[in-house]
Parts: sequence; structure tokens; C-alpha cells
Amino acid sequence: MLDFAIFAVTFLLILVGAVLYLYPSSRQACGIPGLAPTEEKDGNLQDVVNSGSLHEFLVNLHERFGPVASFWFGRRLVVSLGSLDLLRQHINPNKTSDPFQMMLKSLLGYQSGVIGEAAESHLQKKLYENGISKALQSNFNIILKLSEELLAKWNTYPQSQHVPLCQHMLGFAMKSVTQTAMGSSFEDDQEVIRFRKNHDAIWSEIGKGYIDGSIERSSNRKRLYEEALMEMENVLKKAIKERKLKNPGRHVFMDSLLQGNLSDKQVLEDSMIFSLAGCAITANLCIWAIYFLATSEGVQDKLYKEVTRVIGKGPLTVEKLDQLSYCRQILWETVRTASLTPISARLQELEGRVDQHTIPKETLVLYALGVVLQDNTAWPSAYRFDPDRFSDETTKQNLSLLGLSGSLECPELRFAYVVATVLLCVIVRKLNLLPVKGQVMETKFELVTSPKEEAWITVSKRS
Repeated sequence: MLDFAIFAVTFLLILVGAVLYLYPSSRQACGIPGLAPTEEKDGNLQDVVNSGSLHEFLVNLHERFGPVASFWFGRRLVVSLGSLDLLRQHINPNKTSDPFQMMLKSLLGYQSGVIGEAAESHLQKKLYENGISKALQSNFNIILKLSEELLAKWNTYPQSQHVPLCQHMLGFAMKSVTQTAMGSSFEDDQEVIRFRKNHDAIWSEIGKGYIDGSIERSSNRKRLYEEALMEMENVLKKAIKERKLKNPGRHVFMDSLLQGNLSDKQVLEDSMIFSLAGCAITANLCIWAIYFLATSEGVQDKLYKEVTRVIGKGPLTVEKLDQLSYCRQILWETVRTASLTPISARLQELEGRVDQHTIPKETLVLYALGVVLQDNTAWPSAYRFDPDRFSDETTKQNLSLLGLSGSLECPELRFAYVVATVLLCVIVRKLNLLPVKGQVMETKFELVTSPKEEAWITVSKRS
């Protein structure tokens, strides 16, 4: 397979595309149990492809070799950590910038902020994070309005009508992200439809097309991907120009970037990352949360009681979000149960150790989050959707350690938590969410975990 395909599997490009090309390759054995290379050129790439996804490959790898295991990606040694204890040992001395942003920048061929001065990269990262936080505050009423529009639509459905959850949540997420990131021009549905077409074309190839090299073998697919990327960049360039030239009105994410002394190229790249990742994470968090609520009547009733107590008959406000502790537990448990982001990674810049194992320097270390999140020793009855498990402080700390809550969470996930909280409160306040009998949900593990097929629910009005 092509060399690019070797380095393009999901989160491996977080660092491989941007960093590992700078180091000489090595076949050095490290004594960590694992797979020998299946092929000289590709290492164990074909084993990953045969498993269906990198996540499913890692599940099998850790079942066979234990919580620390190795394999080969091309001529690169990769070490995967699949337990909370090992991740705790490795994360504490190896905190780096947000892996999701770095991964997407590498996939898209963007370099600014991937390799550069540490201080400059840190400042850009803080600007990015603060920009999302400020955009959420400034656009809270927009998110609330979009949630209420979706509620009004569902309110017209008879209980027998099946609601296409993936379709509706993708549309809702696209509107939320584009209006929060770029402003009122995306209140036009036709603009959102064009944005979604390009977004879907780019995201589908990033998530799957490179993992087996299939995009490189199809000139037509590669052309469509490159055209979609160019069109998306043109949309962002137009929005940047508009935000510069006229009174922008309410503050959006792009305004923070423009006020931060970044180059137009950096503004474009960061806006692209937020647009791509924000839409995918927000949509799938909402899909899984609503699906789990529909199949968990007791959890839904408990959420309804909290929403009624906190909000009453008044409006939902930013100040009330922090009081919705059970809703927050539901979203944390959604991320855990669905393994929303199944892989993360770090570069082992210097030689390190986990337990009795030595990890050579310049080794790519995978955090097998999907494996850890389904580990019964860390999460009793791991396959059961149980938000009450996060009443325990230790359990909260475990999720925070994985970068899925608290100070280490990626800014796109923080955005998604707020949007999903608003949506759940608006919907559950007025409607019962009901499952479709006989539906079997199969999961697609890519950069963000999603249902393989459309997810269906039904709704009924609360009395």
C-alpha cells in the first residue's frame, strides 16, 4: 500500500504526519508483548484493515497480549495502552496540545501549530479554546432557538412516525456550528446544505478512505474529496472576509481568531478544524444521548424531574446549565458507553516506562480509549448505560484523566456538551423519547463513533 495510507489511520496522523517523518525509522525491539510485522513495508496495516477499524484491532490486540501491547505501523513501532492504570502513568508526564486538532491538521495537510515554537503553539491553542468558550456564551440564544425549532418539528409527529435521528442531529449540529463559528449568513438553509455536502465528503474520506488506501486507488473519489475541501476553504475565506469588513453583530468563533493576531492562513485552518470536528462530535453526542435516553425510561424520567426542578416554567439560561448535574452525568455516560472518541495518541519524545516496560524514544503511543472505556474493572457493568456511576468522584476523575471531561477535554467536546445539554432540556421538557421495537444498533468506529445505519426513535407529547 502507499506510504501515505500507512500513516493515515485515524489518530496516528496526530503526530505521524507532522512529527514522525522527522525521525529515522527503526526496527528496534522493545520487549513489549505484541505482534510481529505481517509485511515488511506495511507492518501490521493489513491486520488493522482486516479488523474493520483501528479500535476493533486494538480490542483484539489487548485481549491477546494484555493491557500494554505493541505492533508495527509500516516500519514504526507503536505501543498501545489499554488500562486506566497504565494511562495514568503515561499521561501525567506527557501532557501535550489537543490531539484531535493536531490529527485533523495533519490529515488536511495543515502545518501551522503542528510543528513550531512551543510558546506560539500554546498561545494559539489558548486562543482557540477561549474563542469557543466566548462563542458559546454569545450564541447561547441561537443554540436555544435551533433546539426549539427541532422540538416544534417533532411536536407535529404522531407517535407512530419514526424519527430519523442521525439525519436530524447532523442538520442540527451543522446549523449550531456554522452559526456559532461564522455568523448569521448560515441562517440561510441553502448555505447549510452546501456546507453539509462538502463536510460529509471530507469527513467520510478522513474517517475511512485513507485507512485502507482506497482513496488513493480511486482518482474520482480523490478528485471529489479535493474539490469538497477547496469549496469548504472558499466558504471559510468568504466568511473571514465578511467578518473583517463589516460590523459583525454578535461575537462568533471566527472573530476571536481574527482578534488574535493570527495570519489569514491560521484563521482558515482553525476555523476548518472547528467546523469539521465540532459538527461530527456534536452530532454524534446528540445521536447517542437521545438514543440511550429513548431506551432507558428510568434515566429519562430522572432527567425530566431534574429539568423541571431546575428550569421550572421559565426559560433555560446559561446560569442554569451548571445546575443540571444529572444531565451532565448522562452526557459523560454517553461518551463512555458509545466510546465517542475511541483513540488518542502521544509521541514518546524521550525514553519512558509503564510498569516494568520501557518505551523507546520516538515511539508512537496509542491510548486505546475505546478499550479502557469498556473495561469492567474500571467501570463495573461497563456495557450498561448507567449515568449514576458518575455520582462517584473517582469515576469522574477517571473520565477526566482520559481527556473526556474537566480541564483536559478537547474544546470541540466542550462545545458539544453545552449544545447537547440545551437540546436535551428543550426536548425532554415537552416530549417522551421512545425506542423503535426490534431496532439493532451497529456501531461504526472511525475518528468519532457513529451508528452504521440510521437510528430511529419515536416521540410522544408529555401530558
